[in-house]
Amino acid sequence: MAKSIVLDVKEHIDAHSTTSIERTVCRLFGIDGVDGDGVPLPNVVVRGIQAGGGLGLGAAYWVCNAMLAYDMSAQQVAEEVARESFDITAITRRDDGAVREVAYSLAESARERIMSRRREREDKIARLGVGPNPWLYVIVASGNIYEDRMQAVSAAMLGADIVAVIRSTGQSLLDYVPYGPTTEGFGGTYATQENFRIMRATLDDASGKVGRYIRLTNYSSGLCMPEIAAMGALERLDVMLSDSMYGILFRDISPKRTFVDQFFSRMLLGCGGLIINTGEDNYLTTDDAYESAHTVIASQFINEQFALLAGLKEEQIGLGHAFQIDSEMEDGLLYEISQAMLVRQLFPRAPLKYMPPTKYSSGNIFKTHLIDAMFNLVSVMTGQGIQLLGMHTEAIHTPHLQDRALAIENARYVMNNARHLKDEIAFRAGGKIERRAQQVLSDAVEMLDEVDRIGLMGALEKGMFARVKRPRDGGKGRDGVFPKDPGYFNPFPELILGGGRG
Repeated sequence: MAKSIVLDVKEHIDAHSTTSIERTVCRLFGIDGVDGDGVPLPNVVVRGIQAGGGLGLGAAYWVCNAMLAYDMSAQQVAEEVARESFDITAITRRDDGAVREVAYSLAESARERIMSRRREREDKIARLGVGPNPWLYVIVASGNIYEDRMQAVSAAMLGADIVAVIRSTGQSLLDYVPYGPTTEGFGGTYATQENFRIMRATLDDASGKVGRYIRLTNYSSGLCMPEIAAMGALERLDVMLSDSMYGILFRDISPKRTFVDQFFSRMLLGCGGLIINTGEDNYLTTDDAYESAHTVIASQFINEQFALLAGLKEEQIGLGHAFQIDSEMEDGLLYEISQAMLVRQLFPRAPLKYMPPTKYSSGNIFKTHLIDAMFNLVSVMTGQGIQLLGMHTEAIHTPHLQDRALAIENARYVMNNARHLKDEIAFRAGGKIERRAQQVLSDAVEMLDEVDRIGLMGALEKGMFARVKRPRDGGKGRDGVFPKDPGYFNPFPELILGGGRG
C-alpha cells in the first residue's frame, strides 16, 4: 500500500521540476559565489532563465547552450549573466546533441566528485572504526560556526558519535543558500557550503584524535532542500535530515514542491552514501504518542518507499520515532518498549533514529535526567541505531557544554551496562507489550489503506499526519514548481538512477 501511495505521487514528481532543483543543477555544474548584491549565482542564473520563459527546458540546457556559444565554463556563464552581458535564453540554440554532450560531461564530473567523497568516508571508517550502536547523536547550535567547531570537538572527546549542526531559525523558508562562513544565527548556524567544509575538517581532525570516525549531520529540508543535499554530498556530510512531509506539516511549504524536491535530494544523498533521518518523531509533539502511534508507523512505510524510489538502500534510511509517552501514564514505559520493538522489527536493516522525550520535560532537571535514562535504556534494549540524546535542561535554555557532557555520561553509563540486554530477554506471548504492538500495526495498515484510497495529497488535506491540515495547492514556495516542457533535460536522474546515459 505504501508503494502504491508513493507511485501515485511519483506521477506528479516526474512531470514537474522546481527552481531549487534547477539551482542545484547549476551548483553541481560548478556555479558558485554571489553577485555584487550578494545574491547567489545559481539564483541569478535560474531567475534569468525564468524571466526569459525558458525554465521548462531546464537550467542544464540553457547553461550548456551558452557554454557552447561563447566557449565558456558554467561559472563564466553565470558571471556574465550576473553582469547582464546577455540574455541566456536569447542565445541562438545549438545542436541538442552537442548541448546534451556538454551537460553529460559536467554531470559525470559532479557525480565522480560525490563518489570520491563517499570513498573517503568508507576509507576512514575502515581505518578508524565507529562507536557501538546506538550511535550517540548530539547537537551544537551556537549560531557561530567557529564556536560550533569547538563545541563539536568537545562532544567528540566526551563520546559523541554524531554531531548535528542545527540550522538557524527560519533558514528552511529562505529561497536561497547563504554564502561563506557565518558567525551569526538565531537558535542555530546557517547551513552553507563553507560551514559544511569547516565542520567536516574539524571532525576529521577530532576523529583521528579519538580513534573513531565522527559523523556530521545537517538538514536537507526547506525551500533549498536539493541544494543543501548537493552541498552535503560534496562536502562529505554523513547524515542529513530528509523527510517527505516534514516541511509540509511543520513549515507550511507547498506539498507539490516538497515531493518533487525530496525525490531529487534523496537521489543525491543516496549517491553520496549518506544516511537520511526522517521526521516522524515530530508528529508526537503536535499529536498524542499513545493515541496516534499508528500514524508514525504509516508515515515510516511511506517515507521508506519514497527513499527506495530515489535509490537509497535500506541501510541508509534512518527512520525517525520518539520516546514521547506521558511520564504520568501507567505502564507508559511498556508502551514505549512496544513501539520501539515494533519499529525495529518492521525495518530490520534501517539505522533507526530515536528521539528523546522532550514533550514532557519541565524545569525539574532531576526528573528529566531520569526520564532520559529510561529513554537510553529502551534504546539499547530494542536495538535502535542512532540516539539523539536528551538534555536535562530541555525547556529551560539552550544546553551548555556541561549539560551535553552529563547527557553523554548518562547514555554511556546506561548503554554500557545494558549493552547486550536485548539478547537476553524475550517478551511474553500475548502480553501487554505484544498486544499493543499488534494493535498499533493494525491501525497503521487501516490508515495506509485509507491514504491509498484518497491519495497522499488528500490525506494531508484531512490532517491525517500530526493533526496538521495542508491544502495540496497551498504552501510556501508553490510558485517555484513548474511543469516540464517536452524537451526538458536534466542529466542527473539518468546518470545516478539509470546507471548511465540513455
